[in-house]
Amino acid sequence: MNLDSTYWEQRYQDGTTKWDLGTISPPIKQYVDQLKNKELKILIPGAGNSYEATYLFMQGFQNVYVADLASSPLQNIKARVPEFPSSQLLHTDFFDIEMSFDLIIEQTFFCAINPSLRAQYVSKASQLLNQKGKIVGLLFDAPLYEDHPPFGGSKREYVDRFSPYFDINIMETSTNSINARAGRELFINLTLKTK
Repeated sequence: MNLDSTYWEQRYQDGTTKWDLGTISPPIKQYVDQLKNKELKILIPGAGNSYEATYLFMQGFQNVYVADLASSPLQNIKARVPEFPSSQLLHTDFFDIEMSFDLIIEQTFFCAINPSLRAQYVSKASQLLNQKGKIVGLLFDAPLYEDHPPFGGSKREYVDRFSPYFDINIMETSTNSINARAGRELFINLTLKTK
């Protein structure tokens, strides 16, 4: 299964992007709306059209970075919000990023990568985060597909994967998911353990 830039670009060209809500996900919006520190350096990996990124930017968060293997969604972000800094739209693989962040927002990325890369994702995220950095967002708590994304998972798996690197502040069924995902999403708030 080759989930490379060509694969993802083709999904955008074909319009087969069912994961795209067309707006910021309600649980992530609720989290963002209570953030006070607008100086946070934020990464949204595998972000697609990332309404989360543009919402954050419009709320005054200037240090928001979006990474995606496909170029089309990055161009879409720039078209929607022309003032979004081009230097913060990263056409790259998450695993190749060499920067540091205070917050990683997880929205559909973990479930889009090949499940064989999940351990590597957790390790890489821990490397990218500053001291007391966080991963906040949503993970699917359902089996979903085995031969193509989105790949599902379970709370038990996520606890096992993340707990060596992160303190689990919250990992509970989201109470304000969109209807189509109700009961199938876990809201997560994880803090990097002291290095």
